[in-house]
Amino acid sequence: MNIITIVIGSLVGMALGHRLPEGVKSVVTDALGLVTLLVAGLSAVEVTNPALVAAVGEGVPMLVVLGSLLIGGIIGSLLGIERRLAALAGVIQGWTSRHASASTEVSRTADVTDEHAPLGEPTARERFIEGWLTTSLLFCIGPLTILGSLSDGLGLGIDQLVLKSSLDLFAAMAFAASFGVGVLFSAVSVGVVQGSLTLIGVALGSIVPDAHIAALTAVGGLLLVGIGLRLLRIKDVPVGDMLPAIW
Repeated sequence: MNIITIVIGSLVGMALGHRLPEGVKSVVTDALGLVTLLVAGLSAVEVTNPALVAAVGEGVPMLVVLGSLLIGGIIGSLLGIERRLAALAGVIQGWTSRHASASTEVSRTADVTDEHAPLGEPTARERFIEGWLTTSLLFCIGPLTILGSLSDGLGLGIDQLVLKSSLDLFAAMAFAASFGVGVLFSAVSVGVVQGSLTLIGVALGSIVPDAHIAALTAVGGLLLVGIGLRLLRIKDVPVGDMLPAIW
């Protein structure tokens, strides 16, 4: 269901995006950045979750989150996760561009123009990578992703995933209008991540402590802050390198 809503939203956004002026696309991206920060704040506040505080003690949850980000960020940086993800996105973008250019002359013209884009203007490759990475992280990190998938696996219902799918539909429309086809491929990321979390829920039953979920959600919230800063063009935080922090 979530994959379908992202695909529909992306296709609608891509259809509308070509009709929107660059100024409008910029405003849309800024609005998404601000909303991402709102969602990030709601997730990060889980650091004060009573279950987490009771499990590790007063004042320790902040250290747990800090340690997770530092250790995870160092591991991710050494592994070059952000670089590898960008390279993978570039390969996918190149594959889609070749297939598109084989079918239409317009696509070839777009690719040629892309290679000679004005200084400072993002190329199609850069838009694809940014769109895929940003939306994949946004759709795959957060309380609704984690809790919804685990609840589904535990047999507690899909109410949270229904809500998430509705939100992702409109988010995909807005992102695709600005970033294009890269957003469409985030549906694959969602399928892999949420499918894996659902299988974990099935395997673990009800033994996942609330404290662990709260800590994971809080760390994920801070990663979303990094995404928000990137969308607002404030700082290019290497969120991909910090992904190991959520584990």
